[in-house]
Amino acid sequence: MNQLVGSLRRAATGETPTKVVIVLPALGAGGSEHVVNLVANHWVGLGFEVTIVTLEPPDARPYYSFSSAIRIVRVGVPAQRASRLKAAWLAVQRVRRIRRTIQAVRPDFVLSFLTRTNVLSLIATWGSGIPTIVSERNNPEAQPFGGVWKWLQKRLYPHAFGLVTMTEGALDYFAPHGRRKTWVIPNAVDLPQEWKNMRGGNRLTAVGRLTHQKGFDLLLEAFARIEASFPDWKLVIWGEGEDRAALEGKRRDLGLDGRVDMPGVTGRPGQWIETADVFVLSSRYEGWGIVLLEAMAAGLPVVSFNCQFGPSAMVTDGEDGLLVESGNAEALADALASVLADSDLRVRLSEAAVESAARYMPERILAQWDGVASEALANSRKKVTA
Repeated sequence: MNQLVGSLRRAATGETPTKVVIVLPALGAGGSEHVVNLVANHWVGLGFEVTIVTLEPPDARPYYSFSSAIRIVRVGVPAQRASRLKAAWLAVQRVRRIRRTIQAVRPDFVLSFLTRTNVLSLIATWGSGIPTIVSERNNPEAQPFGGVWKWLQKRLYPHAFGLVTMTEGALDYFAPHGRRKTWVIPNAVDLPQEWKNMRGGNRLTAVGRLTHQKGFDLLLEAFARIEASFPDWKLVIWGEGEDRAALEGKRRDLGLDGRVDMPGVTGRPGQWIETADVFVLSSRYEGWGIVLLEAMAAGLPVVSFNCQFGPSAMVTDGEDGLLVESGNAEALADALASVLADSDLRVRLSEAAVESAARYMPERILAQWDGVASEALANSRKKVTA
């Protein structure tokens, strides 16, 4: 690993500095944004010139802290609901502005995150000769996409220099003949350096966007089954999203208004770990489920649906957490009840979780991203010297 870092550092600080463009929709609070934050700051530390391109308005502010050496370009055409004709026009504008930025930077390689942005990035770099790496951050089979995006994904991905997924299951979705180079790189766990332990308030905690994917409706159903047996416990769901009104209505219908808090996005990254006593992941599907890993690293007992993909890679059922049948609210309720009722079980699971999460420390994961950069640079420089 040290030899690879040294090689990248020498390449980055040579006569022609290494330049990379990273493209993603936005720099808000999310797992993809977090990994971009880690990778970009790391590569700048090696001497890379890093430009991040987002679709956001010019006045948007990042949730995570980026090095001042990183240039952030916001093209000003954010994702939005639109008619089919207007959506096509907006997509063309995004491609033009992404391409214009890439042409101005002239990077050694481009790294793109999330399916729609990956498609836009591949169109924007078409014919440029610049190695473009696309990174899938979700379960590609389960996430909803329109037929046009699926069609474009299928035809454009084979032209990417390489594909990064977070699990083997996600990689298997893509036909072998449609991939050139592939890497399976899970998310790193990167907790805030200074966080205060304010636990002990009997808070069952969940974190994520308030969307159908995250299964908070199932979590509310599960909690409603057991809340009378645990009057001292409260459920806290951190996050924001388009399903807020529906979830608030379900909370009311289940008689949980006084038992479930939905405070929105945390004021700073990882703040939720300070007050959580037990963590639950109720997602219908995931690309990885980084909040589950963060909870484990922070010494929390965890309960999770065994959804595809991610939880089974992080959690060994009964040893460092509990896994239950995906989508089964009754099974989730039973598992939660067993953890809330048994303080010794909580201690045992939390201690084992910390050890398991150590496999995903940033230095290990960033070394894998350095390997991606090394292969892309070797390809880029072959073309320059050919």
